[in-house]
Amino acid sequence: MKEKVFLGGAGEGYGVHQGLSLKYANRHGLIAGATGTGKTVTLQILAEGFSQAGVPVFLADVKGDLSGLAKAGSMDQKLHKAFTERAARIGFTDYAYRASPVAFWDLFGEQGHPVRTTVTEMGPLLLSRLLELTEAQEGIVNIAFRVADEEGMPLLDLKDLQALLVWIGEHRAELSLRYGNISTASVGAIQRRLLVLDNQGGSRLFGEPALELSDLMRTDDDGRGVVNILAADKLMAAPRLYATFLLWLLSELFEELPEVGDPDKPKLVFFFDEAHLLFDDAPKVLVDKVEQVARLIRSKGVGVYFITQNPADIPEDILGQLGNRIQHALRAFTAKDRKNLRLAAETYRENPAFDTETAIREVGVGEAVTSMLQKKGVPGMVERTLIRPPSSQLGPISDAERAEILASSEMAGKYDKPIDRKSAYEILAARADQAAREAERAEAEEVVEAQTPAEREYASARRYSGTRVGRSSAKSIRKKDTFASALTEAVIKEMKGTTGRRIVRGILGGLFRAR
Repeated sequence: MKEKVFLGGAGEGYGVHQGLSLKYANRHGLIAGATGTGKTVTLQILAEGFSQAGVPVFLADVKGDLSGLAKAGSMDQKLHKAFTERAARIGFTDYAYRASPVAFWDLFGEQGHPVRTTVTEMGPLLLSRLLELTEAQEGIVNIAFRVADEEGMPLLDLKDLQALLVWIGEHRAELSLRYGNISTASVGAIQRRLLVLDNQGGSRLFGEPALELSDLMRTDDDGRGVVNILAADKLMAAPRLYATFLLWLLSELFEELPEVGDPDKPKLVFFFDEAHLLFDDAPKVLVDKVEQVARLIRSKGVGVYFITQNPADIPEDILGQLGNRIQHALRAFTAKDRKNLRLAAETYRENPAFDTETAIREVGVGEAVTSMLQKKGVPGMVERTLIRPPSSQLGPISDAERAEILASSEMAGKYDKPIDRKSAYEILAARADQAAREAERAEAEEVVEAQTPAEREYASARRYSGTRVGRSSAKSIRKKDTFASALTEAVIKEMKGTTGRRIVRGILGGLFRAR
């Protein structure tokens, strides 16, 4: 079984081994089943198998249970007897407890190394999806990205985008002539969405240092693939953020990795848990994007496995590309459930030994109906499979054990401290300061021009020579100086008002266009 990931025993007595061929593991797959039927353990044993074969893995730990991959199981654990009995029943003769090399990641930086990307890398489509924007609002986000590109202003974090949107709102009249209508209402709606995202902790996703994909595709000194576990239990409180982040990561893999054709084993296996969150209320353009990525990314050596409760959660065009399938039990309590069960059964290559629809309904916990790709990518005959027991600990590790793994990780210190380099926010702030200084200089020049020659001579004498003047002369000029001061105060007051702000914005706009 070295060329396969061992799944369990197949057939009536479960003595025939069923495995997932590494050669076809990049043809993607599906793990489905109702809650409590064993999907998490199946995910765990697949991660173990890929890791042992030298294939790095990325998965999201939605329930907090998968951290046990970092620790070997033991004879003291509750299910030790059941595991050893199952291993003997399916002929798993080399079953042993062992840990897998693990790296922990966390968008919030609490239970793993921080994960960041930049606003620019996220792109307008995914960002609009994340913010749940309308078509008009998405158009303004696209304008913001175009302006940032043309003016050489990096969009790294949320404050960069917020500052640029403020500038766009102030210059909407001139920008609307070039890019289309820009309304303050739409800009304000986007800003409110960004505030909500910030309150949910989404601002921690954006910034630098950004994640390097090579850090997800590592092997240890023994040649085992590193299992990258994203802490997602807290992240699931913001399901749109969770789904968008995983889709962004998938898109980055698609765009950056080179073509490798059909390798002997994948370069990376990517598990997308709670996959229905990706497609709930998703616009067609986004579903088309996912379909394109799923279709083409296998040539980059990446296998994508969707985990969900029901195959009906996955769009049909994407479901048709998932060649390796593990179907745990589906419950049929309603007419819709029975219809979905029948449709799920019809997607398998029939086995004359049993009825597939009945098997899907009746398989127990830790048992599944499986179909793996065979030679030349032909779907294998459906089998009832008793899933093998995991070698790593079933259930989470302790906080102390997690902290120890984080401290000894190769990634320790690389992403921990955020970097805030010069970007759109700082560039716009600098231009605003320069414009304000020029406005003050212009104001001072106007005041000087309004003075009489005698007032300018007196002011110059007081500033530079320190020469004393006569009392009568000083009294006369003091009256004029008082008038000049009053005039200056009036001008400064006006500059602080609406007119003054218009002058500053005009200068800022001119500087912006001059670039």
